[in-house]
Amino acid sequence: MTDCGCEKARAELEEYLRNELCREDAADVREHVDGCVDCSGELRVAVTITEVVQRACRESAPEELRSVVLARIREIQAH
Repeated sequence: MTDCGCEKARAELEEYLRNELCREDAADVREHVDGCVDCSGELRVAVTITEVVQRACRESAPEELRSVVLARIREIQAH
């Protein structure tokens, strides 16, 4: 394996996080990130954002709030 460099690591970061890279490319990105302070920081940010979005997608509004919002939408649409 060889260090793929910042440009390639950053370009493939999302695919790396989703395990969509072939084994060789993933190993190259992992090797680069392990040795690059800037790219490892970007990876930490990307992981944090991914976790927050996933958590938000699992959450739902309380039933009372959903009812109020839907009622308001119907009211606006009726006018």
